[in-house]
Amino acid sequence: MNAALIITGAAFAAALGLGLRARSGRQMGLEQWTVGGRGFGTALVFLLMAGEIYTTFTFLGGSGIAYGKGGPAYYILCYLTLGYVTSYWLLPPVWRYAKERGLYTQPDFFAAKYDSPALGMLVALVGIVALVPYLVLQFKGLGIIVATASYGAITPAAAVWIGAAAVTVYVVVSGVHGSAWTAALKDVGILFVVVFLGIYLPFHYFGGYEAMFQAIEARKPGFLALPADGQSPTWFATTTLLTALGAYMWPHTFGSLYTAREPRSFRRNAALLPLYQLINLFVFIIGFVAVVQVPGLTGPNVDLALFKVSLESFPPWFVGVIGATGVLTALVPGSMILIAGATLMANNIVRPLRPGMTDAATARLAKIFVPVMVLVCVGFTLSGGDTIVQLLLMGYNFVTQLFPCFLTSLMRRNPLDRRAAAAGILAGVGTVALTTLGGISLSAWPQLGPLRDVNVGVLALVVNLIVTVLAARLFQPVARAQAAE
Repeated sequence: MNAALIITGAAFAAALGLGLRARSGRQMGLEQWTVGGRGFGTALVFLLMAGEIYTTFTFLGGSGIAYGKGGPAYYILCYLTLGYVTSYWLLPPVWRYAKERGLYTQPDFFAAKYDSPALGMLVALVGIVALVPYLVLQFKGLGIIVATASYGAITPAAAVWIGAAAVTVYVVVSGVHGSAWTAALKDVGILFVVVFLGIYLPFHYFGGYEAMFQAIEARKPGFLALPADGQSPTWFATTTLLTALGAYMWPHTFGSLYTAREPRSFRRNAALLPLYQLINLFVFIIGFVAVVQVPGLTGPNVDLALFKVSLESFPPWFVGVIGATGVLTALVPGSMILIAGATLMANNIVRPLRPGMTDAATARLAKIFVPVMVLVCVGFTLSGGDTIVQLLLMGYNFVTQLFPCFLTSLMRRNPLDRRAAAAGILAGVGTVALTTLGGISLSAWPQLGPLRDVNVGVLALVVNLIVTVLAARLFQPVARAQAAE
């Protein structure tokens, strides 16, 4: 057994041990399991939210898109920063509203704001559909990390099954507490590994950053700029907009807001989290080094860029350290996604159909749904071939459709009722589904000019807004007549 495999295996054991230890002295009812008893301070909220955002997408997908696409990768630096800035104003009122009403999930918020359990069910369905590719992303990354770090001793499929079993156990046992504890270990690891690689590799191979970029430009002229077609400035701008608006529309990210002890945590985090974007910058640099040092990766294999260059550069024990960190970047967000998805199914799909269900019964059902969701996502992981970035953007196309009616719900006088909100969501999600399943792309119409590169999620958002406005106008007279009665 090589040193890399031993160290990577230790990361699995540490994550599982921390997860099991986190439940000590607590009764894991619905509130403790899903929102940590609403008692997390600024530090834990920071670690939890960073743990959800900085995932295998950061570790592998960021270096993969830098390796495969070059300049378009920089949209990642833009959208998260914009998301953090807007969170300064958006998140505190959400926390206060949820705290007053004892809410557990994102659909609970929509159902309460629009006085419509049916709307809550619709939001839950959208969230579950979006969470599946996000969890597949984590399992896919886990398979790549363990298989590569073990030098092939463990296959990607075996790694996925081992990771799925580990995360299932500690999610069922300790819920969000286990995720928060493991997130602390994960953040220390990823900060050390990524910063070290992002500084060491360019100087080791090129003597500095300037020489690295010159070598890339000599090998692939124009690679570091945005192309005129495809992932052009239009694609860049619309993708940044889509993902910035959707940054806090993920069910697991939205639900993590409820764990905070007080709302000032979010404003402190809004100031601190943009600094975390430096991690992404170092990840891109690793991908850029790989462009010259390990050429020839194509398709889904671009996600191997970080590990391929690491295997050429370091002894097995350090590859094991990188693998151990990568394991944690998959398990922490994976656990949060599982908690959110299972709670949505139990609390927002089943419970409205069985009004007599107690919190205790809902918590038990949510824990039963955890392995069900794991099995579904493992199946997609082992049969799918999309890159990590494609999987993430697919999920964003869905969750961002919730943003318009979320934003209006924070107004003093919401111009929308439940019917207009539902109509907009259905129109947006339907557009995404139609274009994705039908293989429809604006790029097929060159006469559109720059507009042919608009992100399909933004196109769906425009349809969403048009239908929402029309529905609001249509239902306003009905609402006034009902109020008069």
